[in-house]
Amino acid sequence: MTSGARRTFVLVDGENLDATLGGSVLARRPEPEERPRWERLLAYAEELWDQPATGLFFLNASAHLPHSFVSALLAIGFRPVPLSGRATQKVVDLGIQRTLDALVGHEADVLLCSHDGDFLPHVERLVADRRVGLVGFREFMNAGFTAAGVAVHDMEYDVKAFNITLPRVRVIALDEFDPEEFLR
Repeated sequence: MTSGARRTFVLVDGENLDATLGGSVLARRPEPEERPRWERLLAYAEELWDQPATGLFFLNASAHLPHSFVSALLAIGFRPVPLSGRATQKVVDLGIQRTLDALVGHEADVLLCSHDGDFLPHVERLVADRRVGLVGFREFMNAGFTAAGVAVHDMEYDVKAFNITLPRVRVIALDEFDPEEFLR
């Protein structure tokens, strides 16, 4: 493994998170105020394991590069990873898979922001000798990650990445149940 100060790499599958937010949580295209506040994810990652975090936001730039979004990512501390490829390639997934494989040779922890089970074999190679977490909406996570011992961090409830309460139905542990939430 390469040496240096240990840090957390935050790998964001923006397509997957956006599709889940719009298609499964809201059932429509999210309004700007309903989108995650990505800077909160970086802050959460740094606090989680008390070390610096490097955010890599993977983008499919095959058709075009969303310059205003890239500028916003840079302004909040993310490194955009704009990838292009053939129409048949899932460039974001392939880029994240290659990055997860490359992290095997680095002393670093990983927070993967996706629900996609395609990353499971790559994540399984990392869990033995480092901290690995998964960030997204808990109810849409591929169950294989938790079976592999990967901790799940909810974008809304743990990371607090939203300025609004999303219309989600979640299983509530009885110890956490507050009936007042249902009486409003």
